[in-house]
Amino acid sequence: MTFEEYAEARLHALLRYATMLTGDPHLAQDIVQDVMIRAHSRWRQIESCDMPEQYLRRSIVNAYVSWKRRWSVRNLVSFSSPPDRPAPESTHEGIEPSDLWQRMAWLPARQRAVVVLRFYEGFTDLEIAELMGCTVSTVRSQMSRALARLRVAMQNNDLQESR
Repeated sequence: MTFEEYAEARLHALLRYATMLTGDPHLAQDIVQDVMIRAHSRWRQIESCDMPEQYLRRSIVNAYVSWKRRWSVRNLVSFSSPPDRPAPESTHEGIEPSDLWQRMAWLPARQRAVVVLRFYEGFTDLEIAELMGCTVSTVRSQMSRALARLRVAMQNNDLQESR
């Protein structure tokens, strides 16, 4: 498959994935564009690995984490409208997906990446570890910390609403 064929077939999915990570469709477009530009010049090597999707997803995660490091000032983006993939009606604890989506803005980049890969993309711990270049235990600890942080954010919101 040529680079152009791959880009035509998978670009929308990569943009949706990057939007879930960043919470900002414009930043997601910038990151995916940068990754695709770099991938174009190395396409033969990437394609020969038989896993171009995994390679590009990892590149997107790395580019996003790198972007977050470069911009040390924490600019929270608007997580008001998730990408165009259908969301579940509600979570198992009665939390509305829109509330949860807004809380994602508070997660650090790697924690957000783990949450997106698990719950949005449906990857296993092992797949996430391979994609992010870390161990399975790191994935689990990042997930645990992310979920704990989301729970605290939701509890704080509940306390404020009850006042």
